[in-house]
Amino acid sequence: MKKTILTAGLYGLVLAGGTALHAQDAGFAWGGSLEVGVDSTVNASDPASEVTDTYLSFEAAFSAALTDRISAFGGLTLESVTDAADDRTFDDLGLYISELGLRFAFGETVMSVGKLSPVFAVAWDAAPGFYGTSLVEDYELSEMIGVTVDTPAGTTGGILSFAAFYVDDSFLSDSIGNKRGRNSVAAGGVGNTGKLNNFAIQYTQEFGATTGWVGARHQSAGEGDASDETGVVVGATHDFGNGFDMIAEVAHFDGAGGTDANATYATLGGAYALGDWTFSTTATTVDTAAGTDSVIAFGVDRAVTESIEVNFGVARFDVGDEKSTAVGLAVVVSF
Repeated sequence: MKKTILTAGLYGLVLAGGTALHAQDAGFAWGGSLEVGVDSTVNASDPASEVTDTYLSFEAAFSAALTDRISAFGGLTLESVTDAADDRTFDDLGLYISELGLRFAFGETVMSVGKLSPVFAVAWDAAPGFYGTSLVEDYELSEMIGVTVDTPAGTTGGILSFAAFYVDDSFLSDSIGNKRGRNSVAAGGVGNTGKLNNFAIQYTQEFGATTGWVGARHQSAGEGDASDETGVVVGATHDFGNGFDMIAEVAHFDGAGGTDANATYATLGGAYALGDWTFSTTATTVDTAAGTDSVIAFGVDRAVTESIEVNFGVARFDVGDEKSTAVGLAVVVSF
């Protein structure tokens, strides 16, 4: 689920890890959000899937200057660390470190080292509406150990992002409270290699009201995987200047998820802002050899104050030949 409104300014997203940071003084910045909501599958072809999850999630991030060129960064997340198998209310909550490391500035080029989120694709974060990111979250890169480099591309206003990484297998991969367990290389999965043999590269360019990106990634097979995964992505956002924004993104993966199958994701979304209200719709299809999965989602967001908004969404899923309808409602407080 994702409730953010589309933005074309991706440079701050790249350098701040996707969380808005608020300057407190010249050397420290922080920011975060608290979300309380209900996500309910109200109708499904499999009645066992009709589950209501009343949830809470909290995210916070900081950046602290150590010298004029070096800063520390980090992020904390509190959320349910397991999927809801039955109805639950504020349960299975675990607190974990989502990012932690050092950032080095070399002019306008920034290198980050530690636990981080490599840049690849945009729709997993920016597709509008309560359920807008539901399927594209499959290819988000997060909680990786490695190094990233973000650098302006000449005078064109573009940003080139590169990362070498592997899935976090340190003590930071566990959580406090409800324990999700420490990851290990033996657990398998693409990218879970304990070596810097996984790579991502993406170029982002602004063209006035339009922002476009193209990227690629390679994740080496982990324990028990049938294949390496190689993916490419292309997409764009556009602000029409009349309250309407749109996003389009296509991502293709050979050896998707370390299997011997391929997968192609196509997402198209739009949001219309009218005063304090934002109305959105997003559709995603996932084509594989086994068939086509899809979701079409509708959302209504209401800004109550500058820091509080209410989000409502309805989505129709067709995944694995099972159809379901979900309804969600959340209050999000940013600080």
